[in-house]
Amino acid sequence: MGLLVSFAAWFLFLIWHFMSPENAAAQPVSLYISNKCPFPIWPATAPNAGHPVIADGGFSLPSGQTRRIYAPPTWSGRLWARTGCKFNSNWQPACQTGDCDGRFACNGTIGLPPATLVQISLQPDKSKPSFYDVSLVDGYNLPVSVTTKPRASKCSIGGCLTNMNSLCPQELQVLSNNMEVVACKSACLAFNLDMFCCRNEYGTPEKCKPSVYSKMFKGACPSYYSYAFDTPAPLVNCPSKEYIITFCPSNWGDEHMGI
Repeated sequence: MGLLVSFAAWFLFLIWHFMSPENAAAQPVSLYISNKCPFPIWPATAPNAGHPVIADGGFSLPSGQTRRIYAPPTWSGRLWARTGCKFNSNWQPACQTGDCDGRFACNGTIGLPPATLVQISLQPDKSKPSFYDVSLVDGYNLPVSVTTKPRASKCSIGGCLTNMNSLCPQELQVLSNNMEVVACKSACLAFNLDMFCCRNEYGTPEKCKPSVYSKMFKGACPSYYSYAFDTPAPLVNCPSKEYIITFCPSNWGDEHMGI
């Protein structure tokens, strides 16, 4: 009888331990990465300073597949998709877009722009809400949507209304070997001018206004940052233990594969 009581007490302690607010807050956050593109992609992650690499910094994801990865509850960093990859051991660029020094697992290396960036700053509880956005400040390669799980409309960043690569002007285009447009540079990346990069004398919202190029990005992808001082700031503030990040969401919208 004493053994049974001791076991019951230990079991109740374990329940209390893992359900307590402190330990619940310490549990990792799930990120479901989904590929609805009609081709394989190689998602990649890079942490901000002081944060660990997650999911080895990169992995392959066939068309129609979803992979669940985990991040610490206070993780901060970026995610993007690499396309057209062929990996070898000569450390030359291996991907048509988003390449990270030719590596399969980026291991914290930031990808080569242009690439659509999902930027995340996680917090462990509702008193310190998590933030996330999608940025085209360095350019575009694929549409992506972000939402909480379960989905909430106020917590969703939709995909694009159209494929930006099909609209990309010649001066911003990144071409594959067979001359297909695989990515679209931002004006800052293409021309490196202060007026497009919002720096130096253009380093304030009053001085750095949207350009014809950023307006084009905004028209195609209204839920994304189109340039550094985009307004209203398309930043979503929603705490959750699970998020869904979908590349090439259906109809360029924000569906999430029923996860």
